[in-house]
Amino acid sequence: MSASNPSPEPLVEGPRDPEHDPRAAYVLEPAHVARLTDRVLSTTGRTLPLTSPLDGAPLAHIPQSSTEDVAEAYARARAAQKAWARTPLEQRSAALLRLHDIVLDRLPEILDLITLESGKARKHAYDEALHVALTARYYARKAHQHLDSRRRAGVIPVLTRVDHNRVPKGVVGIISPWNYPLTMAISDGLPALMAGNAVVTKPDAQTMLTALLGAEMIEQAGFPRDLWVVVAGPGRELGTPMIERSDYICFTGSTATGKIIAKQCAEQLIGCSLELGGKNPILVLRDADVEKAAEGAVRASFSNAGQLCVSTERMFVADQVYDRFVERFVARTEAMSLGAGLDWEIDMGPLISEDQLDTAVAHVDDAVAKGARVLAGGNARPDIAPYFFEPTILEGVTPEMTCFGNETFGPVVSIYRFHDEADAIARANDGEYGLNASIYSQDGKRARELAKQVKCGTVNINEGFASAFGSIDSPMGGMRESGMGRRQGAEGIHRYTESQTVATQRVIKVAQNFGMSAEAHAKLMTLSLRVLKKLGRA
Repeated sequence: MSASNPSPEPLVEGPRDPEHDPRAAYVLEPAHVARLTDRVLSTTGRTLPLTSPLDGAPLAHIPQSSTEDVAEAYARARAAQKAWARTPLEQRSAALLRLHDIVLDRLPEILDLITLESGKARKHAYDEALHVALTARYYARKAHQHLDSRRRAGVIPVLTRVDHNRVPKGVVGIISPWNYPLTMAISDGLPALMAGNAVVTKPDAQTMLTALLGAEMIEQAGFPRDLWVVVAGPGRELGTPMIERSDYICFTGSTATGKIIAKQCAEQLIGCSLELGGKNPILVLRDADVEKAAEGAVRASFSNAGQLCVSTERMFVADQVYDRFVERFVARTEAMSLGAGLDWEIDMGPLISEDQLDTAVAHVDDAVAKGARVLAGGNARPDIAPYFFEPTILEGVTPEMTCFGNETFGPVVSIYRFHDEADAIARANDGEYGLNASIYSQDGKRARELAKQVKCGTVNINEGFASAFGSIDSPMGGMRESGMGRRQGAEGIHRYTESQTVATQRVIKVAQNFGMSAEAHAKLMTLSLRVLKKLGRA
């Protein structure tokens, strides 16, 4: 393994004149952009322009990979993985801990780039850096707990020794989205590296620079460069070649694409983990602290402008607190600081693209045309940024409206009144998704019991999503059409390993011994089973 590399020069430099460009405080230096884009494995000569959703300004031209480049990426990664699999866990852990510190040391640069490239508010960019650091530290500290060989009970106690090993799968393919461009591109791959695998990753075209900065930090931490190889290009061109060469696929994105990937992985007989769409509910019970619920609902609904797989799009509020909650939720929403820039005071930034804006506008226009009421927001705001849409609260949304059951993936939430909790849970479970949910109640024990009835992979009590997402020791993922497999915790690293059982038989055989008749062997084994049951053995 290579030694830790010194930190490169900052990527983002120099304040712009705010009188001429009030939306962005920094520029991307061409030499530093080239430093990152050189990491893309590309021989095509083709590039794709990248612009900032803050102001439409050009950021970079991203080299594009061919199917031949994908083949080369896997060849390099497979060669690097063979040596990496023999690297002791202590050295792998040390590299992850160095990455933890590098992320914290380079925070200003990381946050600038995430905001420039994705448009999200700086405070939400910080969530990404925090999650990467937490993930790196967790898997470094828990490596032996999750990966060491374990003794298992043998068929004949003492005479049969069984060792359960965790063997790396080989090369993991990661296809990551644009909405959380650092942590979704990097965090899923860290346990893969810790388990002894190599990674080939294809980040989304809209946020390539942030993913490439993550790759640079991984190498800076001391991981061999070919252990983490980046390709760039459309999923429809590179997805199948990646699946055909991978030993495992990790995908975060739409349910429609996830189903295609699952089918292709099945044909290859390889595993996959898929975090897909969600239409996530919040339940505000009659005993909820209304002020805390309203504050949490703003974060749950409008963090990253609602472009978060686990963000809230449906709210079910008990009769007893409905009017008070709506009043406080609307007031807090209308008090949000809206903007497009790099400062910490902005509460919500723009959407990432015209496509996302068009979806939000279409969903709200359709709902209003069919009778829904806008309690807050509801308008595009090109005066703030090209793709800005106000945080929007809708009341009176009904099943014939597009936003009732379809994911908006934008700052639009529908609010509903409920009379009894059984009805609220049934409505929360309506539809095919099951990713994240929240319950607000001052009776934590009762809320946790109700959570078991909610068909979602994570349920947060008195919080929107951060408590589950930030608890790295616990698995996270979706039920039903929100996906399969889990990230984080033991499941998040075991998905990248093969289970291997090594059984050593001593003195006598389990099978029929030489010179013993089949009948005698059967009687001996039957007697052994009776004895073991009396002794309480498994």
